[in-house]
Parts: sequence; structure tokens; C-alpha cells
Amino acid sequence: MSVDFKGAHYPESVILYAVYFYVRYGVSYRDLEEIMEERGAEVDHATLNRWVVKFGPLMAVQAQSRKKPTAKSWRMDETYIKVKGKWTYYYRAVDNTGKTLDFMLSERRDKAAARRFFKRAIGTNGVPDRVVIDKSGANLAGLQSINVILKFTGSGNTIKILQVKYLNNIIEQDHRFVKRITAPMLGFKAFHSAEATLAGIETAHMIRKGQLHANGLTAFQQFAELAA
Repeated sequence: MSVDFKGAHYPESVILYAVYFYVRYGVSYRDLEEIMEERGAEVDHATLNRWVVKFGPLMAVQAQSRKKPTAKSWRMDETYIKVKGKWTYYYRAVDNTGKTLDFMLSERRDKAAARRFFKRAIGTNGVPDRVVIDKSGANLAGLQSINVILKFTGSGNTIKILQVKYLNNIIEQDHRFVKRITAPMLGFKAFHSAEATLAGIETAHMIRKGQLHANGLTAFQQFAELAA
């Protein structure tokens, strides 16, 4: 299913370029407005924001459906993202080679949020053999509740849970890319726009990590291909 640009007042290529540049390089909307103007496209910062919020999640859905297979050994952790002046919790998971599995922004850090994240990640990537988490009791409880569901409704196989800090270094390092891109944005004014922007950032990050089939395309071309 392709991304629909029907009703847009600008060419698809202009929209995709603006969205990709924002989520890949971490600029402000004011700076992006100037960059677009230098390239012959006069687009105000409010329109640029609407493009990122609308198309970022759509591109992320396409990336998830087209990404290469991932490993069955996971690393899960959460980091912090500021929304409306308050810290929210950003759940992320990668496999043991560093490939992105899934991500979810939450206003709370508790068992329910952790369970919701694991259900989402499993729905996208399948059931893992093992998951490494930190010492968080909420993450442990969330994953244990998933195991209960798997035991009684699935194949009977459950997920091995490891709480070993040094094994999670790979995802803690991976958080840095997201932090570096979001830093110039100076926080988000709304939860839904934060979710949408982060989805776009994760898509660009997946391309950077070689998770899509490049077929000789540049990173931007791979991003644009997701809309086809």
C-alpha cells in the first residue's frame, strides 16, 4: 500500500525531501524553511511541521513492513523525551546486532506500558527467544505477563528474560542517534507530534543501519521508495 499524497499543494518529491531532511539531520523548522527556500521551494515552517506529523508515521509503517528479518535475541530499554515541558518515556528495542525492532512513546513507565510495548513489538517482529532488559521491575512484570499469555494461548514457548546491564549497552548506544536528532528540536509541544516525528526519525535510522533493501539506492532514495 503506497503513501497517498492526494490533495498536497507541493510535488511529492518536495514533501519527501523536507520530511527526510528533518528526521535525518536534526534541524529546527525555521532552519528547514530556509533550506527549502534555497532549493527553490517556499514552504512555511507550519506546513513543514504538518508534513512531518502526517507522513512520518506512514513512512514508518512502510519501513516496518519492508525491513529485513531481525534476530530473535532482543535488547529493550527506555529513554526520556520531553513533551510539553515534561519528560515522557520512550520505549525502544533492537536485536542483538543493533537492528531496530520497534519503539513506543508513553506518558507512563509502568507494567501496563511495558506490556503494551512488548505486544506491539511481537506483533511486528514475531516472538523472540530471549529479551535483555534493565533492572526495572515494571519491564520485568510486563514481560512476565506476556509470557503468561504465550504459555496459555500460544505454542507454549515462553521468552527467556535476562536482566544483565552490560548486555544492554547496544541499545543504550543506539538511543544516542535519536537524542542527537531531537536535541535541536528543543522538545515537543504535543504528544501526537512527538510520536509522529520519532517514527520518522526511527525510519531514517533504520535506513542508516541498512535494514532496508538498498538495491543501489542512496539513503534518501530508499526513504522516497517507501512512499511508492
